Amino acid sequence: MSDLKGHCLCGETRWEAEGPMLWACHCHCADCRRQCAAPVVTFLGVAEAGFRWSGTEPGQYVSSPGVTRSFCRTCGTPMAFKAERYGGEIHLYAASLETPEAFTPRFHVHHAEKLPWIALDDDLPRYEGFAPADAPEIGDAG
Repeated sequence: MSDLKGHCLCGETRWEAEGPMLWACHCHCADCRRQCAAPVVTFLGVAEAGFRWSGTEPGQYVSSPGVTRSFCRTCGTPMAFKAERYGGEIHLYAASLETPEAFTPRFHVHHAEKLPWIALDDDLPRYEGFAPADAPEIGDAG
């Protein structure tokens, strides 16, 4: 069990999660990169049952069918990603963690979409698309 906390740039929108981190990964898909204006985005997954927003509720928008993204209404910081394909989970941006330096990603997803000018210096597994549900990196990552 771990307790995780995070917040946006201005501190208005905050989140708390109880329970284990389910997984931790770098995402290279074009949608996530564009939404964050970043060359790669790093996420952690937690169970929705142990998750709650604190502070100001985030804004939300549907970015594609079955996908909702949350952001701070004040400063615009991307905060979370929810998709129907991952029922019962919420995906949080690792950079929003109160202690992001304590976080360790375990794999890459959508590696086929990686920008060619990004040099990766790690030995983490790389999945061309989504990670399979039975991937050894899926599970308590905390």
